[in-house]
Amino acid sequence: MNGSGPQTKVEDLDRAEAVAEVSRLTLLLKKANIAYHQQDAPQITDAEYDLAKRRLAAIEVHFPDMEQDDSPTSQVGAAPREGFGKVRHAVKMLSLGNAFDDADVVDFDKRIRAFLGMTDSALLGYTAEPKIDGLSLSLRYEQGKLVLAATRGDGETGENVTQNALTLADIPTKLTGAPDILEVRGEVFMGHADFAELNKKQMAKGEKPFANPRNGAAGSMRQLDASVTAARPLKFFAYAWGEISSEISDTQIGAIARLAELGFQTNPLTKACESVTDMLGHYGKIEASRADLGYDIDGVVYKVNDLALQARLGFRSTTPRWAIAHKFPAETAWTRLEAIDIQVGRTGALSPVARLTPVTVGGVVVSNATLHNEDYIAGLDNKGEVIRGGPDSPVDIREGDLVQVYRAGDVIPKIRDVDLTKRPENARPYEFRTTCPECGSDAIREDGDAVRRCSGGIICPAQAIEKLRHFVSRGAFDIEGLGARQVEAFYQKDWIKTPADIFSLEKDHGDEIRRLDGWGEKSALNLFAAINARRDISLARVIFALGIRHVGASSASLLARSYGSWEAFEEAISKSEIGTGAEWENLVAIDGVGAVMAASLVAAFHQKSEREAIDRLVKALTNVEDAKAVASTSPIAGKIVVFTGTLERMTRAEAKARAEAMGAKVAGSVSKKTDLVVAGPGAGSKARKAAELGVEVIDEDGWFELASEAAGP
Repeated sequence: MNGSGPQTKVEDLDRAEAVAEVSRLTLLLKKANIAYHQQDAPQITDAEYDLAKRRLAAIEVHFPDMEQDDSPTSQVGAAPREGFGKVRHAVKMLSLGNAFDDADVVDFDKRIRAFLGMTDSALLGYTAEPKIDGLSLSLRYEQGKLVLAATRGDGETGENVTQNALTLADIPTKLTGAPDILEVRGEVFMGHADFAELNKKQMAKGEKPFANPRNGAAGSMRQLDASVTAARPLKFFAYAWGEISSEISDTQIGAIARLAELGFQTNPLTKACESVTDMLGHYGKIEASRADLGYDIDGVVYKVNDLALQARLGFRSTTPRWAIAHKFPAETAWTRLEAIDIQVGRTGALSPVARLTPVTVGGVVVSNATLHNEDYIAGLDNKGEVIRGGPDSPVDIREGDLVQVYRAGDVIPKIRDVDLTKRPENARPYEFRTTCPECGSDAIREDGDAVRRCSGGIICPAQAIEKLRHFVSRGAFDIEGLGARQVEAFYQKDWIKTPADIFSLEKDHGDEIRRLDGWGEKSALNLFAAINARRDISLARVIFALGIRHVGASSASLLARSYGSWEAFEEAISKSEIGTGAEWENLVAIDGVGAVMAASLVAAFHQKSEREAIDRLVKALTNVEDAKAVASTSPIAGKIVVFTGTLERMTRAEAKARAEAMGAKVAGSVSKKTDLVVAGPGAGSKARKAAELGVEVIDEDGWFELASEAAGP
């Protein structure tokens, strides 16, 4: 029996299955960034996290109107931990997309060729290197001197760990012959033997041992006392770079060789590959030698070798198009299911979680596993078909069962199998509750939805607290000193019930906050200053912070670019009626905004309690900054562009990415609000409609001239 059931390909999911998957993956990914990146205490491996994130991203691409609340696909890492200075990366430190089998690698190659307009027979070289399971680090050198070291953090802002980095023997403090500015990036890690010795010392001192080598490396690097870091057996492999004043090579493999010449340790298993077959062959070689390496790796990273092609391919919101991580298979373990708990999320979803007798799986101690929804517990999929057991005899999951925990791509593992021979005699089928465990409201399961949701709304403490936590999260208002714990504490004291209450904390509860344990005058003043600083904030952050279902960070940025100002956005959404009218048509015409997201937006703005909360929040702000084009000097910044016909000098995907980088909004249809239509050979109805509406139409040569002009000399 296989408790995980067959995982349906994204392209084969129907809408109801996709909705269920989005809900499931969101629950799995929700707490992973903080546990992994901030607390150095992960309950899961990188493989679990990355697979879940990849599947969610694939669903959002296939169903573009299903981008969820606070989508994990728009996040990298987690905000820097308190205690370290913050460092804003000159070049973002992004995560990687994932491949889990040979077919995924073949698809990766095909996507790159399609984006670049290359044939299957054209030469396209790659590099392949082990993916080290450690802590990402960026080292900034100026005039050959190490001046700054920073963790990845959330990809944009990391922690200043310069003093700690200076203690690592593998990190040179001075370089000879390097560019004036060079940011070297790589991984801090700990070998197996060193890790075992460190844990012996930890336990001898009566201190808690580290869960795994990655945890040990990250915890050692994040010591406020650099002398502790110096005493830890840390190593560093260099494999990439950030800001650089002059190029060090025209290929990836050449750049790695140059880093080695400068004095950095680079992985000896890094290899240039001429084909997908080459890449997969090297993957097999690395996998076979994995147990003898003496340090943890969780896959192989492939990168396009030609750096000019990397530049053309560019980046998605959180991952480069030109690289992917091919992960190793997961592991399993048997343990006892002690209880099934129900958690209530920000959207009211009731999510069952298995509480397990702790067991080590792949080097991580696991005590929780996802149970997805009530159908999954019963042994059925969303269509009512059996996923465990025989065709007519589904095997359910019960409290007390001996279960096999499967760790593949989920942030918390899933249950793969049930050993019926070990089922206790008193085990009874689990009855999924029909009321919310937090507020007692009815928990309703709508037709086509695999998830049961609390109907309590803002009267449900779980939803209210989760919405407020989301409001202060990294991608939203990100108020220094006001994190999830503080929000929950202030909520329990009735000081914060809606986001607007945050901005009246100083006036209404300033003296009380000063008297709280651990606060005092200085910390309270710092908090109030941080809150007031956020009265001026970007439109994208405000939209994302509202916590409207299906509107994630990337969608919020898209909406901000499309409407430009809060006034325009608010007016358009307020005037929209679901499924009808000009404002509705304009909203769903935005490339990346579908009917589901649009309906969620409109419903939120027309619901009395939510609208009152939104209006109160906006009144508390002094300035919602208009969305500015990424390239303010671009001739198409802020304009709506439509591509039609066949493009011959660049692919449609490359043209769209270039237009968005120039600050334009790319739409899928022509309307009176369209500013420019780029018509290639074979342009049909869109070009004719543009002519009828008097919209400017240019050919591909004209577009290429605009794009080149924006790129500069």
